Amino acid sequence: MMMTAAGTIPPARVLVLGAGVAGLQAIATARRLGAIVSAFDVRAAAKEQVESLGASFVEVDAAAARTAETAGGYAREMDADYLRRQAERIHEVLRKIDIAICTALIPGRPAPRLITEAMVRDMKPGSVIVDLASEQGGNCALTRHGAVTVAHGVRIVAHANMPSRVAVDASLLYARNLLAFVTPLVDQETRQVRLDAGDEIVKATLLTRDGAIVLAALAAPPPPKPGRCCCCPYPLRRRFSDA
Repeated sequence: MMMTAAGTIPPARVLVLGAGVAGLQAIATARRLGAIVSAFDVRAAAKEQVESLGASFVEVDAAAARTAETAGGYAREMDADYLRRQAERIHEVLRKIDIAICTALIPGRPAPRLITEAMVRDMKPGSVIVDLASEQGGNCALTRHGAVTVAHGVRIVAHANMPSRVAVDASLLYARNLLAFVTPLVDQETRQVRLDAGDEIVKATLLTRDGAIVLAALAAPPPPKPGRCCCCPYPLRRRFSDA
C-alpha cells in the first residue's frame, strides 16, 4: 500500500494454490513485495507454515484436512464432496485477488484442476495466473503449457521448464537434494555403498535387489485364475486357438 498526497494505492492481493516448497517461497516473495497474501492447501500441516509467513490460510474443511497428507508429506486426492466445497471456496477468493500462483501437484498424477474457466471469467480484468504446475497439465483449466495467453481478460503465464529461467539457483538446489539423497547410502569410513534395508528412504526408492523387484508399486500382479480372463472376472468361453 502507498499513501500519497494524490491518494492511496492499495496493495495487490495474491493467492497461492499449494503450500509446498514452491508455494511457501511464493508466499514469502509476495509478502516482501508488499502484497496481501492468502494461500490454499489441502494438508492441515500447511496452515501453520502459511501463517508463519504472514499469509492467511484459505480453509475448506479442517477435519478432512487432517487426513489429506500422505506418509511422505505430500497431498493426496480428496473425495468428490470435498472437491465441490473446495471449488466453491477458491471461486469466492479468486473474485477478489489480482495474482494467482499455482503450485499444487500430486506425485505421479496429473496436476489437480483447481481453477475452472468459470472462475477465470469471474476474476478481475487484468488479473494474472502464474501456473507453475503446467508441466503436469496445470492447475488452471485454460493453461497452455509453454505459452502466455489471455482468456476473459486474465493473463495466464505457463512457461515451459520454469527452473531453467533461474538456472544457477535451480542447479544449486537440485545438487543439494542429490547430495542429501546419496550421502546416507555411502559408508563414511569405507566410502562404499551400503544399503540399509530398514531405512525409510531406501525402502521407498529401491527398485530391485538380487535380481528381484522389491518395490511394491512395481511388483508383478498375481497370475489370473485358471479359466478366467487376465483382465476381467468373467470365465473364458473358449480357447483362443478355437477363435
